[in-house]
Amino acid sequence: MRVSYHPDYVVPLPPRHAFPMGKFSALHEILLAEGVIAAADVVAPREADWADLLLVHTPRYLDALATGALTKAEERRMGLPQSAALVRRSRLAVQGTLNACLMALHDGLAGNLAGGTHHAMPDRPEGFCVLNDVAVALRALQRSGWIRRALVVDLDVHQGNGTAHVFSGARAWPAGGVYTLSVHGARNFPFEKPPSTHDVGLADGTGDEAYLAAVAEALGDALTEATPDLVVYLAGVDVVAGDRFGRLALTRAGLAARDRFVCEAVQSAGLPLCLLLSGGYAARRTPGEAPETLAAATADLHATVFRQAAKVYGTRPGRSPSGTP
Repeated sequence: MRVSYHPDYVVPLPPRHAFPMGKFSALHEILLAEGVIAAADVVAPREADWADLLLVHTPRYLDALATGALTKAEERRMGLPQSAALVRRSRLAVQGTLNACLMALHDGLAGNLAGGTHHAMPDRPEGFCVLNDVAVALRALQRSGWIRRALVVDLDVHQGNGTAHVFSGARAWPAGGVYTLSVHGARNFPFEKPPSTHDVGLADGTGDEAYLAAVAEALGDALTEATPDLVVYLAGVDVVAGDRFGRLALTRAGLAARDRFVCEAVQSAGLPLCLLLSGGYAARRTPGEAPETLAAATADLHATVFRQAAKVYGTRPGRSPSGTP
């Protein structure tokens, strides 16, 4: 299974910041140590072109990012301190998603060890999301003729408001060719939820059985209706019980069952699958627990979807699902 990853996915944050930035490097280490991927499977992205970012984001917003001129209100909404390193990191992650989509189209399965920044709007950041990697990647693929239609399966606990917004209006399904499915906590952030093609809002405390039933029904409908050329899966782990921002109650076994089900359903449909991380914020088990420990715990949860995908697709390090080197 080929994956996108760059060491500069990780940038410094203030001490005790809520975002577990170290999860990206920790996930890379976990997957290598477990043999889910090999070093030869890792493709380092360059920074996404500004021209590609303009397919989704406004010139004013991109200029503000490039010059460090976000307003204080925008920086608060982003939830991260603005810096040149953060902009570079975000551009790398966008290109990582675009590369992973292309690798999935070629191999049948690929992933980005980042991505899923689904809250970023065309004209502003939001909720730890600077650039909307999914929207940029899909628009770039459509522009270049690689795909006509795509299905975004967003199972982060938070509704993908930025992605829903980008693919609404004149570009709404089916005209825009991107079907957006979001299964999320109904009362959780964001509190204004632009409509996805199909939204499923769940009550606080929803556990494995009810959650998995809702995903199965929604994904079955989406695969039938969307007839996509590519499926992009935002495998958020903030649905697990105890997540700092989650409010749902999946067990680790429930998370694994969810990821296995999605992989099996997409494989059975004969569609290429691109895996993205999206959100995850493991809870502190002890007061003052170190950020590195929280990042490692979150990364271990994120590894679930790659472990399950490797089992379902029968991938081995350095080999594609078709068995070719």
